[in-house]
Amino acid sequence: MSVYRPDDLKAYAAALLQAGGYSAAHAERSADILVWANARGANSHGVLRIPRYIEMIEEGKIDPVATPSVISSEGAVAVVEAARAPGPSAMVCAMDQAVETAGRFGIGWCSARNITHAGAVGYFALRAAEKGYLGIVMTASGPLMAYHGARVSGVSTNPIAIAAPSTGLPLLLDMSTSTVALGKIMHARDTGSPIPEGWAIDTHGAPATDPAQVETLTPLGGPKGSGLSLMIEVLSSVLVSNPVISTVLSGGKGAMNGAALAIRVAAFAEPDVFAAQIAELARQLKALPTTPETAEILMPGERGFRLSAERMTSGIPVADGTVARLAALAERFGVVPPEPMSPKHAPASA
Repeated sequence: MSVYRPDDLKAYAAALLQAGGYSAAHAERSADILVWANARGANSHGVLRIPRYIEMIEEGKIDPVATPSVISSEGAVAVVEAARAPGPSAMVCAMDQAVETAGRFGIGWCSARNITHAGAVGYFALRAAEKGYLGIVMTASGPLMAYHGARVSGVSTNPIAIAAPSTGLPLLLDMSTSTVALGKIMHARDTGSPIPEGWAIDTHGAPATDPAQVETLTPLGGPKGSGLSLMIEVLSSVLVSNPVISTVLSGGKGAMNGAALAIRVAAFAEPDVFAAQIAELARQLKALPTTPETAEILMPGERGFRLSAERMTSGIPVADGTVARLAALAERFGVVPPEPMSPKHAPASA
């Protein structure tokens, strides 16, 4: 591992993306969410994604300068056409539209058509919670995960995130519908590590522990994970007449879609009371007796908030494989990589 100052890593990420074709605004937004994920320990959605984003530009899958725009609005519902713009910019646009609509109607739903990989979707749900709203985000993409009982990809790892404001730390659930996100397989490759049995299967449908032998990911909880993924496809893609899974499985080219939902707490309850009650709910749950192997009961997102607070001062570790792949890009584009922090400043946990 090499450890970098957060601002240095973010500037590096933005520089690489902009050199690869991103507009300055898209590069800054994407770099922000990538480093946000790394700081929280979600390396699967961090800067290791940059080389693939550059490849997607070259393949025509990302339009690095497209501008997402609202193409329809009716009551509490709106639709954004992202036109293959970088996913983070598209989903920020969708969530901001959802929040604005919820400010008028109490609830706002904004679907985003033709987005690209959006990163850690908790980032967008938290954006609503930081403004005092409940936030819910879903994204749907092409087959990456086995439907329960199949040995090939049939549905996607479609994530869902839900955030609630609190007088303490916000509650932030951010989960994939697969046992683990695909990025965890990518991170295992970059660190040269095996993966636990149960994360993925090989071409024969047997458990894969070598990340290089992964054929597809497994659904979280078997039929529960694949069923939830399917319904996110319905809500995010089919609802806006832009189906992904059926298109790809029938031999076509799939897109990617997202949905952002904001709920104005004040339409239901006094916001200060609600936030205090969320904090009390967390306090009561954390006070429950623990099992022998549990040191502390954590709320959704709590580990990430703590780790981020530490890493924003002590530095963000990046796997050697990721460092090497980014360095290859940097050499190609003439970008100067940042200097890692000296060992005496690096966090002991890195």
